[in-house]
Amino acid sequence: MRIAEIVKEALEQTEVTDMHTHLFPGEFNDLCLTGMDELLTFHYLIAETFLWLEEDYDSFFQRPKSEQADLVWKTLFVDRTPTSEAAVGVLTVLQSLNISFDHDLNVIRSRLSQMEGSDYVQAMMKRAGVSAVVMTNNPFDPQERRHYEKETPFNRDQFIPALRVDPLLNGWENARTIINEDGYQVSEELTEHTLEQTKAFLRHWVKKMDPIYVAASLPWDFPRDKNESALLEKCVLPVCEETGLSLSLMIGPKRALNPDLHLAGDGVGIFDLSYIEYLCKTYPQQKFLITMLSREGQYELTVLAQKFRNVMLFGCWWFLNTPQLITEITTMRFDQLGMKFIPQHSDCRVMEQLLYKWKHSREVIAEILVERYQTLEDKGLVIEKDTIHRDIDLMFNVNFRNFT
Repeated sequence: MRIAEIVKEALEQTEVTDMHTHLFPGEFNDLCLTGMDELLTFHYLIAETFLWLEEDYDSFFQRPKSEQADLVWKTLFVDRTPTSEAAVGVLTVLQSLNISFDHDLNVIRSRLSQMEGSDYVQAMMKRAGVSAVVMTNNPFDPQERRHYEKETPFNRDQFIPALRVDPLLNGWENARTIINEDGYQVSEELTEHTLEQTKAFLRHWVKKMDPIYVAASLPWDFPRDKNESALLEKCVLPVCEETGLSLSLMIGPKRALNPDLHLAGDGVGIFDLSYIEYLCKTYPQQKFLITMLSREGQYELTVLAQKFRNVMLFGCWWFLNTPQLITEITTMRFDQLGMKFIPQHSDCRVMEQLLYKWKHSREVIAEILVERYQTLEDKGLVIEKDTIHRDIDLMFNVNFRNFT
């Protein structure tokens, strides 16, 4: 077999650990998002739809979700040719499920609903070649925490918890209300007692969730004040150290750039990586999983990861999850880091998105790997089939599992 065929086969046969998503098991009921209406009202497509719509923002969001989906479908798929990555992704989902395109969205809804059943979630993961997904579990969200408080049973090998703490770091006023309601007495001022009680709150949720890592999305201008850095360094990092948990940092969003767009209104800012350098130097025993939202600074971040072995870069996040930017960033990481990084995660919120995000990513990464292996063979290194399978499993499974 030629290298291209072996790489394609290995990528298709290797089930991946999707190490950052916003997915939930079916047992979490309404939190488990599936179906065409959820796909079409995902924030990428809503933002793109408003590039053409003259409708008032509020009137759109007051519509039932099915009507929102109808309007997105008409605007982006019927009245115009769908060319954005998110729109093409919807077509990839339909193709993966053998559902033919139809201008009548109700026809597609009907075909997709016929597939849904008790094993639908597992079927989507199997089709996508995903063995397990890491969730993002927010102890400050009443819907999410309810399932842990009542110990909703679910398959923890397939849906792996991660403890989300950015509501603590980025919104102390709201977070402390919930911490107090949980019986931990904290005040507005970050006194020693408040810091100890906050750590106790985090320990409680680590024990309850049993997460694989702790996760925080840090805005582009973090830390904005000494309280934010204190909560990270005096609460989150000590609990990570006590429990042996890695800290996943997703850095760079500019929240509510256009608040009228609701969840679709977030933008991107350029993060000052000197703060990450400081964390890596100051806490050398703490492991950091890191991804960054801006294209700017990716080279600096890659060099940083080369200098600190307590850093593992992962994925092309959010706005970077397009073929062009995946190619650019992944190639750069290969050049600087060898295979010591995690090439991709899906960041999915809707179950069917797994189908397109992993198909598109595998296609792009295959091209990069084929070129790299061919270059090595041209220089006299024999690339065996087993080597390619080993390398792909390393990058999509082993690196993450060993690091965490």
